[in-house]
Amino acid sequence: MADNEKTIPLRSEIRKEYRWDLSSLYGSDADWERDLEKYAAAPEKIAPFRGTLGHSAEALADYLDSSRDLGILEERLGCYSELRETEDEGSGAARAMTGKFTMAAARVQAAASWAAPEIQAIPDKDMAAFLNHPRIQEYAVYLKKILRFKPHILSGKEERLLALHSEGEDTASQVFSVLTNVDLDFGTIETKEGKLPLSQSTWAVFMENPDREIRRRAYTAFYGAFNAHKTTLAALYSGSVKQDVIRARIRNYPSARAAALFPDHAGEDVYDNLISAVGACLKPLHRYYSLRKHSLKLEELRHYDVYVPLVSGIRKKTSWEEAVELISAALSPLGDEYVSTLRGGLMGGWADRYENRGKRSGAFSAGSYTGAPYILMNYKDDSLRDVFTMAHEGGHSMHSWYAAQSNPFMQYNYTIFEAEVASTFNEELLFRHLEKTAETPALKRYIINKRADDFLSTLYRQTMFAEFEKNTHALEEGGTPLTLEVLRGEYRKLLEKYFGPEMVLEEESDLEGLRIPHFYRAFYVYKYATGISAAWALAERVLAGGDREREDYFGFLKSGGSRFPLESLKAAGVDMSVPGPVEAACGAFGRLVDQLETLL
Repeated sequence: MADNEKTIPLRSEIRKEYRWDLSSLYGSDADWERDLEKYAAAPEKIAPFRGTLGHSAEALADYLDSSRDLGILEERLGCYSELRETEDEGSGAARAMTGKFTMAAARVQAAASWAAPEIQAIPDKDMAAFLNHPRIQEYAVYLKKILRFKPHILSGKEERLLALHSEGEDTASQVFSVLTNVDLDFGTIETKEGKLPLSQSTWAVFMENPDREIRRRAYTAFYGAFNAHKTTLAALYSGSVKQDVIRARIRNYPSARAAALFPDHAGEDVYDNLISAVGACLKPLHRYYSLRKHSLKLEELRHYDVYVPLVSGIRKKTSWEEAVELISAALSPLGDEYVSTLRGGLMGGWADRYENRGKRSGAFSAGSYTGAPYILMNYKDDSLRDVFTMAHEGGHSMHSWYAAQSNPFMQYNYTIFEAEVASTFNEELLFRHLEKTAETPALKRYIINKRADDFLSTLYRQTMFAEFEKNTHALEEGGTPLTLEVLRGEYRKLLEKYFGPEMVLEEESDLEGLRIPHFYRAFYVYKYATGISAAWALAERVLAGGDREREDYFGFLKSGGSRFPLESLKAAGVDMSVPGPVEAACGAFGRLVDQLETLL
């Protein structure tokens, strides 16, 4: 291998202090195995409760106590095995752990599948009395949420069959993840620094490279790998959509989208309001792409030109330690407890910092009731985007930290709808801090450009993705098979709509729709767009307000799953049942474009 060729290191080559410390969950794989044996024996302990839940409040509480303890154990086991697998998805041992847990969980869930229908069958008068019993208080929210699902709960026998079937329902998602993170070889790209590996994690860095030829070659190589497997990828996504539709029909929902939104108590009008509000505000987006074309002095704007910073010559490197201090300063309006806890976690054992071979791409936060709120990163110190990603995932983790401290287990877990508020709130505070403290006018322009790009990717792009999911599921439900050609055609129409007249699309541009991992969690991505809208409104409120506004925000973080998301956000000061916050966020993006037009 040439001296100037850099390679992605093995997991064993990453320093221990740069890896997360999973001991808050388990000290070793052997400890995990021992708890898995206990968990696998749970079905025989569940059986005696069957038929007793309606006898009295005490009998119901006895079952719920047992279910709570089993749920805490299940969460610890699942979280640990998932995190171990993400460290190296090519590790057979780690994948075996996940497989063993999934099989055990399917059996346990099947053994408890009678419980929800039995709770549903308790007469309303009796349940009302039970809910007033002292031992039921910590379960009141949990029970009320279960009762909402009464029209969609099947018989005990049917629920058992569905639970047994659940083990294989994620096959399409798992195959997609292994194919794109392990088996696909994207090769290397020749640069001034030598041959650099192209991967899912380094893709963003290449797209930010000021050398257009490097961007073009990286784009061609990247999508070339997806093109070689396009039919397989289309079949995987089609299979995932079919599963969504089948599950919704089995449970008597009017559509897969209605089923996905039901747990949040969010009507489909919230989803449609988002698409309509953003669709009515595409002029600033198209104006931005026109500005990008002229600022980069391009005859044609291509798909690989939309991520490179418009402000050239800014090569800012930020070490992990420097990023932690930047984020701590930016979040100082939230007070010492928030900042010191997050700083300690990022510098301690919460975060898995850097890329290694086989590691899952991207970033996520994985909180649990008993363990630390872990953060997976693939941090690059030459990408300011990764500093924002750290702040974003830190927002998730602190949300988990406050929710777990403030609630009993059965109502601590907040929804994804709320999660994307806490994360993008942190990004907004980081942007405002960096804009104020920029050392040079060029750096300030760079930061404003960066924030415009982030607004674009979170508000506009995620809404485009949400519209794609809406369309593909509607096609499947209407009887149109989701072939490769159909999927590419639907995605290309949306690329043309959102990118506007300045964009010259590549032949392979519509393959982007086959590489988005979030599509395997249907109707998830719209929450990024609603999240940034709510976060922008709350950041305005907190920074312009005082103690009350800050405490309202902490009330939101601490509420966990004790309220439905629209209720918790309204209590914090923003009403997401109306299009106003989305329209205001679009207006904020438009003002960023105004600034850039003046500054550039």
